[in-house]
Amino acid sequence: MKSVYFQILLVGIMLTFSYESYAGKKECQSYADKLRNVQSQQRQGQGLKRSKNLNKQEKVARKKWWQCERGLLKKVKGNHKKKQRNIAVNIHQPLSATLSRDIKKGSSKPFQTSAPVVIKSRYQGKQLQAWLQYYQQPKKCLRPKTTRQFAYCVENRRTQQLAFEKGERTIIVE
Repeated sequence: MKSVYFQILLVGIMLTFSYESYAGKKECQSYADKLRNVQSQQRQGQGLKRSKNLNKQEKVARKKWWQCERGLLKKVKGNHKKKQRNIAVNIHQPLSATLSRDIKKGSSKPFQTSAPVVIKSRYQGKQLQAWLQYYQQPKKCLRPKTTRQFAYCVENRRTQQLAFEKGERTIIVE
């Protein structure tokens, strides 16, 4: 009977001391989370290119996590700041990934002027009233479902505007 109690006590002590090794180090938790995140993305099913990219990310994340678990990663000082990068922007080139990320974060101002934006209608006063009476929007243009329909609606509106400005009173509706 004593040996049963002794075995239960021994198992309890072993579980208490082995919990830290089972759970992993606290400072390595972020690396483990990153690895789990990449693995969950892999399970969702991707295209070939995205799948290869996720495999590379998983390799890197697993390597960092394992290095952290073994204590091979360099300690990072707690008082470090990220360096700010000055990016020269060429207006005629598409946005790079880093620049678009900066814009999403709100680090750059969307407008360089503080002047108010004024939006005016193409027609004013009585001419606007006449245009609103003249323009007949096709039913499929209320909520276009495809870009082809949207293009049709824009073109239809433009042709009706040209006809309105010429003074023709024929209504173009399809």
